[in-house]
Amino acid sequence: MPTDKTKTRRSAQKTDVNDWLSQLGVPRVDTLSKQARMDRPIHGTTLYVASCTLDTRFGPFRAHVFQDLIHKGYVIALTHGNLGSGKALYTRIHSSCVTSETLRGCDCDCVQQLEGALETIAQRKHGILFYLMQEGRGVGYIAKARDRMLVQASQDQISTFQAYAAMGLKKDYRDYEDVMHAATLLGLKKARFILLTNNPDKIEAMRAQGLKVVRAEPIEFEPSPFNLAYLASKATSGHRLDRPSLTAVKSMQPPEPVEPFSPRALPDAQRFIYTASYFLPVKPVDSEILLTEAQFRAHKDDIEAQMTGHRPWVKDCYLIRDNRFIVTIDYERYLEFRKGREGDPLVSLISTPYWFRVHVYFDIVSGQEFVVLTYGKPKIYDLPVIRLQSESLFNRLPLTNSDNRDKFKRSVREIVHYGVGAICLLYFDGRGAGFGAHAVDRMLTERGDSLSSDEAYRTLGVGYDSRDYEACLSLLRHHLPHSRVQMIMNSPSSLIRKPEYAAALNRHRMEVEKWIFLE
Repeated sequence: MPTDKTKTRRSAQKTDVNDWLSQLGVPRVDTLSKQARMDRPIHGTTLYVASCTLDTRFGPFRAHVFQDLIHKGYVIALTHGNLGSGKALYTRIHSSCVTSETLRGCDCDCVQQLEGALETIAQRKHGILFYLMQEGRGVGYIAKARDRMLVQASQDQISTFQAYAAMGLKKDYRDYEDVMHAATLLGLKKARFILLTNNPDKIEAMRAQGLKVVRAEPIEFEPSPFNLAYLASKATSGHRLDRPSLTAVKSMQPPEPVEPFSPRALPDAQRFIYTASYFLPVKPVDSEILLTEAQFRAHKDDIEAQMTGHRPWVKDCYLIRDNRFIVTIDYERYLEFRKGREGDPLVSLISTPYWFRVHVYFDIVSGQEFVVLTYGKPKIYDLPVIRLQSESLFNRLPLTNSDNRDKFKRSVREIVHYGVGAICLLYFDGRGAGFGAHAVDRMLTERGDSLSSDEAYRTLGVGYDSRDYEACLSLLRHHLPHSRVQMIMNSPSSLIRKPEYAAALNRHRMEVEKWIFLE
């Protein structure tokens, strides 16, 4: 029987949620009948899974989660404002990009388009973003990773579209039928849409689904040295992009040559097919720029000069392991400094990312893709810093609660400062139960139907943790010189609550010389 304290907590949750929902034109949760709370309608092949509120940097959005019953991919419809006002809805059809949205990669403009579209929708006060799990223009991350491997191996002599052709692929496999189904389930089949896109094909695709696009508005950003070639290839293929041909930015190549290879099974774990490896330029964490000793010594006077004066943009510099240097900058002041100085060697130096190596595997047992990021070249006496990072689709969005993103950033920082390490990305949202379970968990706790995630998971009928630690550790061992490591964990209590994690470490004879706790 609920206590007075429990009732108070439930009441507070409902009041807060209803305040949010009233701004979004969504019915109050306490007016929903028991039957309505259980309804999961289907239109075509698209199943409604759950709805919950997300607090983003641009204001509140409502996430409506759907799943395709054939290919099992998720669709997230992020709505803002009153969609029934009759006004044309500012709309983005966005394809997922794990490298920029989760791994902080800067070799494309996907995360900029995602966040730019959400900001525009919030500014216009009404609109919707459809987030589709159609990585790499619909071919999936394995083909996308092989594309990046081939392009880097050619040193940008072939484009992403030429790489697709070389692999026997069409340039685009995306399908937008789920968008029409989701729009129908949301009561928007007859709505008018203003599409935020640079791609004319998306306009025609929306109209082919019977959705009314009244016009399109471009969403373009200044190229960087790491995505210029990619954006130029998109412009050549028909995307409405002007800046690649106008920018003074020059493309920058990875730090080492990339050698393409044919997919192959791992000899000691043949469930895994090693499919691709390439370099990912990762955005620096907390504006900490990493320099080699030679780079720092060559520019020492210039760097120190930028630590003084009227508006200094270098905040600090210090020595770290293996005679490397960290230069901490004020990024906004640095942007002011670099205007008109595109050819300045110091500007190019401070634009240096963290170069991680991406290794992509296909698991024939689960049908999942696994991603391992490695950093540095471990020597026999090194203790690589290791992290098993759980992925969350919602955390690809610019949420105000960025706890999961912060843990990834701090893990990257620990690895870069030490100089050697690896991250295995666990795609299994919701502690391994899947994104659908996580979305339902959010819905149940938001409504007050469950007081915690643990209670929601019991309602769902799933255990506390079902992530595949065995798979991750099998892959990590493939990239380590020995079994002695430093392991990054959230907290000591999280280790206690995950006996499967400790058991997997023991089975793989991993010797944890040091625990690094993020909390």
